Amino acid sequence: MKLKIVLLCVFCVGIFSGGCFAPDRKGELGKIFADSWEYGLVNNPLFATHFGDQRFNDKLPEETEAKLLEGVAFNRQCLKRLGEIDRSKLSEADKINYDIFKRNNEKSIEWRKFRTYLMPISQMGGFHTDFPQLHERTPLNNVSDYENYIARLKAFRKYTRQHIELMRTGIADGFVLPSVVMGTIEDSVAAHIVDDPAESLLYEPFKSFPADIIAAEQKRLSMEGKDAVMKFVVPAYREFLEFVNKEYIPAGRDDISITALPEGKEYYEYCVRYHTSDDMTAEKIHEIGLSEVKRIRAEMVEVIDSTGFEGSFAEFNEFLKTDEQFYCDSGEELLKEVSYIAKRIDSQLPKLFNKLPRMPFGIKEVPDYMSAKSPAAYYWRPTGDGVIPGYYYINTSDLKGSPLYEMEPLCLHEAMPGHHLQIALQMELDEMPHFRKYSWFTAYGEGWALYAESLGKELGMYEDPYRDFGRLIFEMWRACRLVVDTGIHSKGWTRQQAIDFMKENAATSDNNVEIEIDRYIVWPGQALAYKIGELKIKSLRQKAKAKLGENFDIRQFHDVVLGNGIIPLNVLEANVDEWINAQTR
Repeated sequence: MKLKIVLLCVFCVGIFSGGCFAPDRKGELGKIFADSWEYGLVNNPLFATHFGDQRFNDKLPEETEAKLLEGVAFNRQCLKRLGEIDRSKLSEADKINYDIFKRNNEKSIEWRKFRTYLMPISQMGGFHTDFPQLHERTPLNNVSDYENYIARLKAFRKYTRQHIELMRTGIADGFVLPSVVMGTIEDSVAAHIVDDPAESLLYEPFKSFPADIIAAEQKRLSMEGKDAVMKFVVPAYREFLEFVNKEYIPAGRDDISITALPEGKEYYEYCVRYHTSDDMTAEKIHEIGLSEVKRIRAEMVEVIDSTGFEGSFAEFNEFLKTDEQFYCDSGEELLKEVSYIAKRIDSQLPKLFNKLPRMPFGIKEVPDYMSAKSPAAYYWRPTGDGVIPGYYYINTSDLKGSPLYEMEPLCLHEAMPGHHLQIALQMELDEMPHFRKYSWFTAYGEGWALYAESLGKELGMYEDPYRDFGRLIFEMWRACRLVVDTGIHSKGWTRQQAIDFMKENAATSDNNVEIEIDRYIVWPGQALAYKIGELKIKSLRQKAKAKLGENFDIRQFHDVVLGNGIIPLNVLEANVDEWINAQTR
């Protein structure tokens, strides 16, 4: 899963890790969940809006260190209350809720200890790249909605200054990004400094109003919108750009490893545990990565041989990178190809799934101002009120970085049956506490999406060897991540070492390689989750097939894997084991 969904979910397991209880859930456990959920909505109005709670649509979060540390005290209070409950007397479902809630609060406290919140942006994005998309994720149906939106535009300058102060504290205390990744941050800020308000993305809602807003109100709101953009938004971006250029970029650190930060070694160990939901060491993960790279490389060679290509592995990769048959001539053509692939996949899903989500997904282009350092695609989850669907974003800025033979695994991963299917189904689990619907366990979430790529053959995809090679490119990519992420953050690898390893093994564009390596630099541990999670799901499927034999039903297996939403891998394994045992009694 890419940046957009993860930034949302980092919050969900951070400041608030509780949930609104179902109508039949009573007692102290339900009260703890409800109190925690409410605390989270109040303290992150942007999430509240996305969830569908409209009470705070005129507000932005408070982004200060004091507010962040206040969250630690709240987490501790929740844990204290939780400890007073006799877990043994809970239902099996609530035992899982109890355990996940406890884990989330403990991880939230531990995360704040490392103070990496003092680096709130990166070349991948942050508040400054998310805010211009506010109008896409907020209701704009009546005059009140527009007035709330304008209030948020006016609050943006204060919001920006709070981020600047966090980053200044980061500079002073040694929490700053590596210099090598800062090259495009300036561009992502400067794009929003305009002379004409109509050129601002944040002015888009004022170009077209709902029909039932009368003309006089449209005129008033348009004028107030222009005023808010030019007096608050543009000056905020100008102030932030000055800070980035004069203070932040010059303070960038030379060392790319997260271990260069205060308590950085311990922080990386935390990141590994957090993202893999396992206690494996970096060394063990590195070894698994090398083994997977070797296995996948052998499969790639077999596919190359099947094409009749005469040449080396490197020459075949060069052929893929340069032959025009594999590339679109325009962003519009790429979007059409992706849409066609997505619909082909949709038609085959009943073969493998009993349940499909009611909520659809749409396809959009990655906005120009953030495309330079964005991945090839990412997913944004639906709103909690069911009004806005999920979106599968495609980066059309670098057509050479989006070959057609990679589009099938990409669709399978980001949309169906990957992120959208899993997340949309989770949001339909009515009896599940809200914190469970919005929590995030990277190894499960990204492991499922990578596993979904492997389902392509069963869904009638990967029909020619080049597309099958695209599948292997993506799997190789995730195997390389195990090697490169641990190499950078635990073995002292240089950026160039990491780039060279990826180029040698993953047949993709040089630009994609550099974007991804820089992603691992600023997001330690996250890239480990994909392969670790996928390997676990595949091993559970093999276990079930071995024990159930002819009684194994892939659709029932998927029901079990998806039926409890995103959960830690050990909980997933226990659920699958219980299902297997029930089938064999």
